[in-house]
Amino acid sequence: MRLLPLFLLLLAAAAGGSASDDPFLSGAANHSYNIDCGGAADFTSTFGRRWLADQFFSPGGAAGMVAEPHRFPQPQERTLRFFPPSSAGKSSCYSLPLPPGRYYLRIFSVYDNYDSKARTPSFDVSAAATLVLSFRSPWPEPAARYGAYSDLIFPSATEPASDVCFYSLSTDAPVVASIEVAPVHPLAYDGATTGADLVLVNYGRVTCGNSLFGPGFTKDPDAFARVWQADVDFRNNDLKYDAITAGGRKIFGSNQPPNYFPTKLYESAVTTGGDASNEIEYLMPVDARLSYMVWLHFAEIDAGIGAAGQRVFDVMLAGENVTRIDIFKQVGGFTAFKWTYVVENLTSSTLSVKLVPVVGRPILCGLENYAMVPLEMRTVPSQVAAMKALKESLKIPARMGWNGDPCAPRAWDAWEGVTCHRGDKELVITQLDLASQGLKGFITDEISHLKDLELELQFTDRKLTTWFRPTFTCVTGSVIE
Repeated sequence: MRLLPLFLLLLAAAAGGSASDDPFLSGAANHSYNIDCGGAADFTSTFGRRWLADQFFSPGGAAGMVAEPHRFPQPQERTLRFFPPSSAGKSSCYSLPLPPGRYYLRIFSVYDNYDSKARTPSFDVSAAATLVLSFRSPWPEPAARYGAYSDLIFPSATEPASDVCFYSLSTDAPVVASIEVAPVHPLAYDGATTGADLVLVNYGRVTCGNSLFGPGFTKDPDAFARVWQADVDFRNNDLKYDAITAGGRKIFGSNQPPNYFPTKLYESAVTTGGDASNEIEYLMPVDARLSYMVWLHFAEIDAGIGAAGQRVFDVMLAGENVTRIDIFKQVGGFTAFKWTYVVENLTSSTLSVKLVPVVGRPILCGLENYAMVPLEMRTVPSQVAAMKALKESLKIPARMGWNGDPCAPRAWDAWEGVTCHRGDKELVITQLDLASQGLKGFITDEISHLKDLELELQFTDRKLTTWFRPTFTCVTGSVIE
């Protein structure tokens, strides 16, 4: 199983007021949703966002509250929903009404000893039927107590809804406090070549020489709804850094499609301190089994640099010299400049991003690092529809975990009694074992779409034992009581 470590964005106190350029303000008409998990009623936040109680998204499980709600400044961070596998099954899902497209998804998870057991849970999270996040006990203490945000960009290719699912490990109950989703530009983050086949999971998004900012946390706009962390926790602290600002000068070329990088990102930067030969280095956590899309953000915000060749530096990623940057030569002064590169075949759990001086001192405004997670194979759509119809006709209980895709992610084995195998292009259902489940209902006609069943199926309850063959020609509509 691929284990994606939790990316931490520690809880930040939110300032009051309203925020502009926030896609989460657009509402359901634009397929934008702010879901208060465990919340009892809808409300509007101080930032103007409409938060919805999660009962509208059929989450199951049970509602809860953090142990010390006074430590959480925003209402949606105080409530939570947890999914005990004994009653909710291994897999529980939020069904989001999203048409095909690309979406930005942010999840807030918190424990704060809500269940008085003093043990954080282990569980996985999927989007687009792909494993994207893994939480493992014990969580780091700040995350367990104050919560952590995780975010990603994923493609939605199923209609009328896309599922975000939580999978229990062992007997632990997955827990989630809020879910936010909004559409993004289809070409954002190299979407023309990666959008349909990849999930981009945030492994670090930082603003250099500045404090945390972004919609929902500060008044500063970001039309993509990203939150930018302060960079201090990612620096190589053996080196010296100086912060510089644009001094109120206007920045050109920011907030442009398809990525809409915010102007504030380019108004501050770090450069080297001390000796002019010093380097800038950031150390980013990674899973070496994955490839990473790295974005570096620059602006020449030093009025003393007025010509090409006055500030030149090399970019080294994972020890490899990949390019040479002269910001003024590329775009001139006080203008946003973006550069991206895909890092592959890593051998360490830390990715070094280093700027090495050639002429003058290097400068950096921001850094993003995204794991490129390939979409997993899904179940044949007609078989998904058949299984959902069977779930309704047989009144499958919640404890059996029949939520989301029946076969994906493949590592989960979430649907009790269902066995799947890989087909030519999609996953197929090859066996059903629903014996001794106490089911009552009838076999829907749509079960005829399960054309890959390899074995005879046994449904047993009380004294009734009925055998069905894969064709189902004589048993459609049979009653199990």
